[in-house]
Amino acid sequence: MRDQDLRITVLSGTTKDGEQELLDCLDLASGEIVALVGPTGSGKSQLLSDIEQRAAGDTPSKRTVLVHGDAVDADSRGLIAQLSQTMRFVIDMAVADFLSVHAASRGLDRSVVDEVIALANRLTGEPMAPESPMTTLSGGQSRALMIADIALISRAPIVLIDEIENAGIDKLQALETLSEEGKIVLIASHDPVVVLMAQRRVVMKNGGMSRLLHTSLEEDALLYHLVTIDREMGFVRERLRNGDQVAHESTLETNRRLN
Repeated sequence: MRDQDLRITVLSGTTKDGEQELLDCLDLASGEIVALVGPTGSGKSQLLSDIEQRAAGDTPSKRTVLVHGDAVDADSRGLIAQLSQTMRFVIDMAVADFLSVHAASRGLDRSVVDEVIALANRLTGEPMAPESPMTTLSGGQSRALMIADIALISRAPIVLIDEIENAGIDKLQALETLSEEGKIVLIASHDPVVVLMAQRRVVMKNGGMSRLLHTSLEEDALLYHLVTIDREMGFVRERLRNGDQVAHESTLETNRRLN
């Protein structure tokens, strides 16, 4: 079920030099994927942090976050889910038991647990079983499980992601799933496939929001070709990881099947 329509506004603050940001405000709507781009140290993580903290002019950037035009209670819970590049579980429970507890806390039927595990296994090349201990999950499995959990169990309408490339998951399907569930997805990324999949992208510079670009029709066409290359890279990566040798013809055949 899609989340109810939500509108988040980030009012501009200042750059690292104390100058006013060039972008006056950033509006985010339900079901939208927005990418943050810029070199390391340009302020991508700070913008994610501002939203996570429901900034009210009290962070280094001096930004303010509004929900439907109103200030957000700093103690509000359940509004935001955040995914980091590295994720490890320390809870000593089986995957199904962990999900059952979370589902019950949300008033959801136990059947959603199987749906979450099935989705997580579609996102990662390392399938997990319901009885798999949480502490033994790899980084890719952990992230796939959390994305599936956020999509199908969590009611958080905003998902903040700090990098997703090389995380051992199908990043495109992951983003599509979150968007289809009505989540606002804001992702910092250097990956051209992820960036061009977003409807819009914020260009960060010197700690400030510099420009807001809409993905063009030409970029949509380019994305198709980049996805093909990305899939071929993923195929080769998995074969090499498994100790196999790879022939170029086999990667081409894989792409023909995928497309």
